[in-house]
Amino acid sequence: MLKVITLEPDSEPNASVIWLHGLGADGHDFEPIVPELGLASGHGIRFLFPHAPIRPITINGGMEMRGWYDIGEQGLQQSVDEYGIRESAAAVTALLDREIETGIDAKRIVLAGFSQGGVVALHLGVRYERRLAGILALSTYLPLAETLNAEANEVQENLPIFIGHGSYDPLIGEALGNRCAQILETAGYYVEYHTYPMGHAVSADEIRDISAWIAQRLTAE
Repeated sequence: MLKVITLEPDSEPNASVIWLHGLGADGHDFEPIVPELGLASGHGIRFLFPHAPIRPITINGGMEMRGWYDIGEQGLQQSVDEYGIRESAAAVTALLDREIETGIDAKRIVLAGFSQGGVVALHLGVRYERRLAGILALSTYLPLAETLNAEANEVQENLPIFIGHGSYDPLIGEALGNRCAQILETAGYYVEYHTYPMGHAVSADEIRDISAWIAQRLTAE
């Protein structure tokens, strides 16, 4: 089971956001974003920030760091670590299952991720066997798109997906984010695609939009 940083709400939890960090970061990376979201008091949302395993990353000279999968010397699209993506998806699946076992309805769980974390969130979210509240994918792309139609679970039909991307992103070009949104929209998902004047990062405007989207998805029943 992945090690996780958990932020409990002031009230009894009735929803969850599982947020996956990017390459070389850890679960602490997005921990400070929770108060910045400015969610209403008594929101009842539990935030979970898992740590990716430590692994050698080829494109970084084999340096060991936290990563959800390897990236080869050829870059993002030419060399896809399918095994690593699926391995991490399985690990996050176990985390999702455990959260449901605590009493949180799957329909009140948002799966979120930044960069590499967004890849895993998208890969797993559309394939997961229980209907989710939505997927939040930031500064990311969609490898293994050719497997989407065959592997997507019908329970996720029309699933809401928020995709945010920096128009000046030097690591994952905005064209990859746009292509990701187009593929998912064509596949029948309810995609909201937003661009922001930033690089490979998260901006104040994006945080505002994320807050509104989360509140809409996880409003207390």
